[in-house]
Amino acid sequence: MRVFCLSRTSLDRRFIQGKRYKRKDVFYQLGGLSCSPCLYYTGKTCKIYQKGAFPMTHSRFNSFFSRILFARNIFVAALLLAASPAYSENDNVFERTLANGLKVVVKEDRRAPVATQMVWYRIGSVDEIDGSSGLAHTLEHMMFKGTPKIGAGEFSRLVAAAGGRDNAFTSRDYTAYFQQIPKEKLGEMMALESDRMGHLSVAPEEFAQEIKVVMEERRMRTDDNPQALLFEQTNAVAFQTHPYRRPVIGWMDDLMHMTYDDAKAWHTTWYAPNNAILVVSGDVEHEAVFRLAERHYGSMKVQKLPVRRMQAEPTQRGIRRLVVKGPAELPLLLMAWKTPKIERIGDGEPVDPYALDMLAAILDGHAAARLPQRLVRERKIAANVGASYDNLGRGPALFYFYGSPLPGYTPEALEQAMREEIADIAEHGVSEDELKRAKAQLIAGRVYARDSVFGQAMEIGSMEVLGFSHQAIGAIIKRLEEVSADDIRAAARKWFEDDALTVGVLEPISLAKASARNN
Repeated sequence: MRVFCLSRTSLDRRFIQGKRYKRKDVFYQLGGLSCSPCLYYTGKTCKIYQKGAFPMTHSRFNSFFSRILFARNIFVAALLLAASPAYSENDNVFERTLANGLKVVVKEDRRAPVATQMVWYRIGSVDEIDGSSGLAHTLEHMMFKGTPKIGAGEFSRLVAAAGGRDNAFTSRDYTAYFQQIPKEKLGEMMALESDRMGHLSVAPEEFAQEIKVVMEERRMRTDDNPQALLFEQTNAVAFQTHPYRRPVIGWMDDLMHMTYDDAKAWHTTWYAPNNAILVVSGDVEHEAVFRLAERHYGSMKVQKLPVRRMQAEPTQRGIRRLVVKGPAELPLLLMAWKTPKIERIGDGEPVDPYALDMLAAILDGHAAARLPQRLVRERKIAANVGASYDNLGRGPALFYFYGSPLPGYTPEALEQAMREEIADIAEHGVSEDELKRAKAQLIAGRVYARDSVFGQAMEIGSMEVLGFSHQAIGAIIKRLEEVSADDIRAAARKWFEDDALTVGVLEPISLAKASARNN
């Protein structure tokens, strides 16, 4: 499932104490990213952090794929948070839609005198077309470059002067901006955010400089990172027509040919109140927030949005394989199966997306899960292994297995071992103890999510921007709790055939050889 980092302890309370936290320039989330001036939270709250999740620029294997697994666990933790006494699905959550189509959702939480404002746009890399990849992310950069009222770089300076922090992130499905501020500064933040929604004014020379930053970002995070490059290439092979095949940061050739007019047109086309959701959480009163929203956003005009014509992915009819060569100490194996996602939430919906989510937790949801226990500790085939599944999104879902074989073993041997694990579940199922442990692990995550005003805004926004009401959170939790061992066994039998599989392998080469190839 889709989630974002939440703080290990309350970001809000540490923030109000006046401490500063260093920004990271990384945010990958199954292809999504955030970059300078975007934020990457290092305070991960689940076992993935303990496994070694860290920014993409780090050379270790888990720096990349643990964030894929992280996407499932934290989101489920946030969902389970909604079932807790501190935050039921409708507890202190209020919503209103302005006349111009802007949906405003307010979550009242009075534990600390802070507030979070988030503006989510229903626009991501999935909405780009061939030849324009990277536009959504590049425009995110440009949103910090000024309006007729404030100059380049002034936005973040004004937020900081108000005692706050701000950032943004881009994914395949959406783009979002946020500020964490003392509650009395909420009106000022709305004035700033609405100003750049409607009046972004970037000089061509600013664009020319910033696109170079984006290209360097791509070199650092993908071109010079073999693990990330493997994921990008495997994704491009797994999807042949669907826009998910394109990387969020964009192909380098598209970035090199992107123009100032391209970025300006992207903002003019998509940055409108009827294509956005405003989420406010914290020590606020909802009626006061609605009045502020009306004052600052209400005068913005409705904009006619283009018809979105997303290409459907044709049925895959056989296994696909690829090899990526790059400087690395160990090979890396990535297996990706096309699987179903949540299409709707309610009575009669298929159980498979929920069963697959629990299967991922059983395989790699805790320290004693099947894959690390059997392949790393018992059989000693792999240095690290994992599994991940994301069942919420605008496009198709993939179920991942990944790992690095130890010296003396090949990627082919690890692939066979992973196949044996899924075949064992398909034949014999999982024990009730395994299922209970996996569910308990996910439920435990709510302890961390409960403590963050920012996390609550993330939860609400990430549901709403994908077309699901935040009120449906309870139904998702209920379906997860109802998943049985038989459901998991049936899903393992149904969805792991070779015809839906793409296999990528990172083949290690020396740094000298890699450098020679790049020159």
